[in-house]
Amino acid sequence: ARPSGHSCSSPEICWALPDTSHISHDDLTSQVGEVLLYYCYCEVKDPEKLCTWQKALCQHLHLTGKVRVASEGINGTVGGSKVATSLYIKVMLSQPLFKNILCQEDFKSSAGGAHCFPDLRVGVFKEIVPMGIDPKIVSYKETGIHLSPQEFHREVEQYLSRASQGQSDTILLDCRNFYESKIGRFQGCLAPDIRKFSYFPSYVDENLELFKDKRVLMYCTGGIRCERGSAYLRSKAVCREVYQLKGGIHKYLEEFPDGFYRGKLFVFDDRYAICSNEDIISACRYCGVLWDQYKLCSSQHCRQLVLTCLSCCNKGLTACCPVCQEKELKVTSRASGQTLKEECECTRRRPRVPIENLSPRMLDTGK
Repeated sequence: ARPSGHSCSSPEICWALPDTSHISHDDLTSQVGEVLLYYCYCEVKDPEKLCTWQKALCQHLHLTGKVRVASEGINGTVGGSKVATSLYIKVMLSQPLFKNILCQEDFKSSAGGAHCFPDLRVGVFKEIVPMGIDPKIVSYKETGIHLSPQEFHREVEQYLSRASQGQSDTILLDCRNFYESKIGRFQGCLAPDIRKFSYFPSYVDENLELFKDKRVLMYCTGGIRCERGSAYLRSKAVCREVYQLKGGIHKYLEEFPDGFYRGKLFVFDDRYAICSNEDIISACRYCGVLWDQYKLCSSQHCRQLVLTCLSCCNKGLTACCPVCQEKELKVTSRASGQTLKEECECTRRRPRVPIENLSPRMLDTGK
C-alpha cells in the first residue's frame, strides 16, 4: 500500500529531553554501541524548531551523525551507545509530530557507535533526501507499492527464474550510486552508473523507453531514496507498476542474510560498508584481486573512494586514478579560503547520466 503521510495539520513539537540522571556517563558514552538509520515522511509546520530540538536531543544523548529536517519530514543516521540509541528511539516514538507514522521497525540498526561519524550535523533542507526535485512537484505521497522483505524476496526469485529463460517483463532497479552497487547488489539488477541520487531523475528521463510497460522492483539502502525515486518514475506514467523494498537492503538482510543480495552494504559513515555474507563481488582497482574495502583517495584534494588491496597499498598505489597518483594537485584558493579541487580521470571518464542498452550481459542472474 502507498503511505498517505501526515495529511492533517502538523502537531506541535514536544521539547522534552529524556531524563538521563539515572544513567552513568560511561553507559551513555560507551564506544560499544550501534548506528541507527531511519526516516519519516510527514508534514512539518516548523522545520527550524524541529531542527533545534533534534540537535539538543542528540547532544544530550552524546550521539553523532547526520540529521536532515525539511517541511516533508526527517531523515537521520546517528551513532552512540546502546543505552543512548535506545533512549533516542523511545523519545522519537513519543514525539507528537511522528505519532502513528514512525514505528519501532522503521529504525534500522547495525553495530557501531558515535565513533563512526566525525561529528554531529543537523540542518534544515528543502528535501530530506537530495533528489533535486521540489517535493511539491513530486511528492512522497505518490510513492510506489511497498513490498515487505519476504514479498520482495519472492518477487526477485520469480524475476531471476523468468530472466534466465529470457521471459522477464520486470526490471530490478538499484537506485543507489555506482560506488554503492559496485561492492554489493541484488543478482540480476540494473545498477545505474550514476554518482549522485540527484542524477536519478535525469537518468529516468534519458532512459524512459527502457521502463515502458515494465514492472519495476526498486531498492536502496534503507528505503528513503525509493520513496521519492518511485514517485518520480510513476510521474512519467510509462511503467506498468512500480514496487519498492520497504526498509531497504538493511531490512532485507535482517531476514535474508544469505538471500539474493550479494556482497557488502555500503553505508555513509566511517565504516563505509557492513557485511551480511562472505561474498566479495568487486576487485582491487590496480591488480584485480577480489577486494571490497574502500579507502579515500590519498590525494589530499580528491574525495573519490578507491578499492586498493593491502598489497597494492604497500606498493604506494593509494589513489583513485593515475591523475591523482602521479602528480601533486595544484590547488588554488578563493578569497574566502575555499579550495577548488581539480577534476580527476575518474570524474572525466564517467558520463553524468548514462544511456542504457539493456542486454542480457548487463543482468548477471547467476549466483
